[in-house]
Amino acid sequence: MTAPRVSISIQTDDFDASAELTRLRVGDARVGAVCCFVGTVRDCHPDQKEAEVRWLELEHYPGMTERAIAAMADQAQRRFALHGVRVIHRIGRLAPQDQIVLVAVTATHRGVAFQGCEFLMDYLKTQAPFWKKETTPSGARWVDARAADDAALARWGIQGRNAA
Repeated sequence: MTAPRVSISIQTDDFDASAELTRLRVGDARVGAVCCFVGTVRDCHPDQKEAEVRWLELEHYPGMTERAIAAMADQAQRRFALHGVRVIHRIGRLAPQDQIVLVAVTATHRGVAFQGCEFLMDYLKTQAPFWKKETTPSGARWVDARAADDAALARWGIQGRNAA
């Protein structure tokens, strides 16, 4: 059995999702499904009255962030029999419509590929050590985790620890 390919990157540079998907699946004839999620920066925050977001700044704890995501990627690989996992998360100052995250997985069948990708994205939204600050016309504020994000993680049997 071939070992799964897992690659985690935390970076300021943008990414080419198509090129990343090709690299993830090339040379692995077991792959029958590739599933990915690309998240982008919104120009508004749904929980705030003031809708306009001028930019989003993301910070992380180097080393810790990569280890935490790699551990969850390993859990996803075991849980869903994934062949490959690619996670890219951008940091720094990002404008609306900028790509912020890529989660891509490969598997033999589509069902587990969809589940694995969703599992990893739910984890990233709630458990990965990132800090987000939105800047609007009236100033900047740190973005808190939402109860809905913890609820999404709970369906996988993982207790959220962020939202009130």
